[in-house]
Amino acid sequence: MKTFLRILAGLALLLVIGVAAFAAYAWRSEIDPVDPPAQAGLDPALVARGSDLAAIGNCNVCHTAPGGETFAGGLGIPTPFGTIYSTNITPDPETGIGRWSEAAFLRSMREGVDREGRHLYPAFPYDHYTLVTDEDNRALYAFLMSRKPVRAQAPENELPFPLNMRMLLAGWKALYFREGAFQPDPNRSAEWNRGRYLTEGLSHCGACHTPRNRFGAEQRELHLAGAEVENWTAYAINAASPAPIPWNAESLAFYLRHGWHQEHGVSRGPMAPVTANLGSVPEEDARAIATYLADLMGEPNQERQTRAEAARAAIREEGGAPRPVQAGASGSGIGEAIYVSACEGCHDGRRPLPFGGLNLHLSTAVNGPNPQNIINVVLFGLPGAKGEPSAMMPAYRGVLNEDQLVALLDYMRERFSDLPAWTDTRERVAQTMGGERKVTVYRMDGTTQAPPESSMRTTPWP
Repeated sequence: MKTFLRILAGLALLLVIGVAAFAAYAWRSEIDPVDPPAQAGLDPALVARGSDLAAIGNCNVCHTAPGGETFAGGLGIPTPFGTIYSTNITPDPETGIGRWSEAAFLRSMREGVDREGRHLYPAFPYDHYTLVTDEDNRALYAFLMSRKPVRAQAPENELPFPLNMRMLLAGWKALYFREGAFQPDPNRSAEWNRGRYLTEGLSHCGACHTPRNRFGAEQRELHLAGAEVENWTAYAINAASPAPIPWNAESLAFYLRHGWHQEHGVSRGPMAPVTANLGSVPEEDARAIATYLADLMGEPNQERQTRAEAARAAIREEGGAPRPVQAGASGSGIGEAIYVSACEGCHDGRRPLPFGGLNLHLSTAVNGPNPQNIINVVLFGLPGAKGEPSAMMPAYRGVLNEDQLVALLDYMRERFSDLPAWTDTRERVAQTMGGERKVTVYRMDGTTQAPPESSMRTTPWP
């Protein structure tokens, strides 16, 4: 019995030592508060550069709640672990970052720790932002401090115990976070290095386009291989890209700048504000990102080239002529009838993009690994940009029932793709129509170059 008690006491002591050691490892000191810098004293050139960098980083998208002030936070970000609310990054001294010094801001970007020494949840993608240079961080800080202070307290995160204990994030960081500024590859061009720096850093493309493991960390071995975000599919943007016509640097650069491309369609879902923001930054930055991504995608193999030519040939063969529908058709015939009556008038290719519909032989959504994006677009449409000419599409929610939508999707997949039928179409349709899959709908502003406003996010639910 005494031996057992000694063993038990030894284990308890080891546990105490382990907890103390972890607490010492996880502890971060507070950085003293400062008075907000005088906006009149900020360097205008530094602020302007910070504005571009904030657009590249899409800071306004996550730090603006629907109907709220830009950068004032409060947006609920759904995760598999609960909802995390974005913080106020205006220079308000009480609820924002007005009392953050430049050093405190840099630490948050580089290490994922706030001014008070608390570890930040990786919904704030510091695993990407750690690559940002000190010079660019200074510009971002100057830009944010030049914004209008907004008093707005973000709601408390909705996370269960023990995930609401920030100290545990130190363990997550030890496993998955690698701190350090970007190091250029001396064997690659300046443009390629710039593109890699922006793509892997501020643009944090992998945060959406890389699948995550059960602990919410990006799976590095599947870098940019595609994932699902806000119940939209972020397609693979590496060699596994499902685009019927392979991307190249020129088409990517045009798409990122304008939000559409004649062989790829218009940006939609969470990608719409990304292209809107990139339309406002220097062209060389968007082109650098395109150069880097095109290199990751590589030259298309013979199979992809053959598929691309087949898609172009099918478009030439159809020539925009309406297809007759067989009377009394059932099954896929119902889908065809719906397509001819509701879709073909825009998608026959006779009116060019961005104001006409994409010929669906070219649609990544129809040729993608699952039907989620085409479900979202059919049900909720593409809302037009506010006060600007833009692409748009009406919503068919409330017009089509579940069977009709499934038939339409099956027909689209069969006619416009040479790939096997999707196996989960009905399940996804039922979950989306029933509200189990909550879909964020964005205004369609891919043809404008104005940064998105908080009104970009709309909701499909009444």
